Amino acid sequence: MSGIIFDTSYAKTLQANLPSSESEKIQATIDILKMQPHIEGGYFVETDRQPERVPNPFKDLPTLSNATDKADTSETRNASTSINYLLTPKSPVGYFHRNRGHTVHTLHKGRAVYVTMYPDRPRDKKGRVQVNSFLVGQDLVNGEDLQWCVGGGVFKATFLYPDEDEGHESKDGMLISETVVPGFEYTDHDFLTAEGFVELLDQEQQEQLQWLLRPDQQARLEEVRKGK
Repeated sequence: MSGIIFDTSYAKTLQANLPSSESEKIQATIDILKMQPHIEGGYFVETDRQPERVPNPFKDLPTLSNATDKADTSETRNASTSINYLLTPKSPVGYFHRNRGHTVHTLHKGRAVYVTMYPDRPRDKKGRVQVNSFLVGQDLVNGEDLQWCVGGGVFKATFLYPDEDEGHESKDGMLISETVVPGFEYTDHDFLTAEGFVELLDQEQQEQLQWLLRPDQQARLEEVRKGK
């Protein structure tokens, strides 16, 4: 695709005017599930870490450029890990990041748009990497997804979407579960940097997607563009 095919106005409006607190209903969800803020945006809680061990397929790989933890050179990993993850009007965006493990996502309630970027796939004739976007929700007849997979090394971002096409808000947020195989470790996780963003995308794509970069990387974009 050359751009986002979904309306970004709701999430952008929320970003510009964040509520001072979560609604009573959403806060109850956070409290009952014992969630905490996620470094990607939104909230999460780990719900399972399988004790079975499998060979660590990443132990000989170089450390990711801005990984949030030091390299893991252990011989084995937990077979899988699972979390609950929540986007809300007060935290409506999950910023571009990637994991080395394969991730299965399952929707429980709400709607959101996912944007995926594939740096390892062949580029198009204009030199652009493949970028996809899709809507997750309960309306299967109209193509919304209840479950989706994101492979290792793929950058993904997400933003909250109104509950209904004619609606103007997300009352309960978007709640999903994610299972990572093999089990998640922070050494396998990094955020898309301003340098990577400029290198991977053309000007049109950058203009459409830069709001999904972490704010600290958005602040560096102009400097990086000038130095390119």
